[in-house]
Amino acid sequence: MEINSDKIIIYKNVLLGKSCDISPFVILGKPPLGKSEGELKLEIGSNAVIRSFTTIYAGNKIGNGFATGQNVSIRENNIIGNNVIVGSSSTIEFENIIGNGTHIHSGCFLEMTKVGENVFVGPNVVFTDNIHPMKCPRYKECRGGPVLEDLVKIGANCTILPGVRIGRNSLIGAGSVVTKDVPPDSVFVGSPARFIKKISELKCEKGFFNKPYLWEPYI
Repeated sequence: MEINSDKIIIYKNVLLGKSCDISPFVILGKPPLGKSEGELKLEIGSNAVIRSFTTIYAGNKIGNGFATGQNVSIRENNIIGNNVIVGSSSTIEFENIIGNGTHIHSGCFLEMTKVGENVFVGPNVVFTDNIHPMKCPRYKECRGGPVLEDLVKIGANCTILPGVRIGRNSLIGAGSVVTKDVPPDSVFVGSPARFIKKISELKCEKGFFNKPYLWEPYI
């Protein structure tokens, strides 16, 4: 484990797996408001790569092969699977569940969002969780955050509204605003996002494949 201790802050009750690479100016196990140091555990599996200016709060469980870009913030009460990547300047707020093999690109925001396995989230995507901010005392009991099933692909600069479910293997085009549920294997585009075709109708523009996604993990 590569740690330059004079430039890295690691609080009590942080469990790091083997062969983790922690860059300078990283903070691990920061206690959330109202919690004392070491009261909540931060668990990070083996082979993590955590880059500079990342802060990961106590109260998270993170699997093996985790990686961040620079300047990532991860709040408390998240469950993050194996081989998950979180890109630079992304914010993972509280109570998200992120499945194995998911890639969240740079500049994204998630809160109370459930993300399946092998999901791709493009840059600057925002997932919302509150239909009438701010300070509603019961917003956590309302719609909650979006749900993304396995193999979903979200293009850059999309906004996903509270409580929306995006079905397995669907694709959301760049710049879309998703206001309603998306069925599995569908392509939705626009603001508000609308159905345009099935995934099976997509074509490879260069002709390299009979159609896109004829590769792992999609087959």
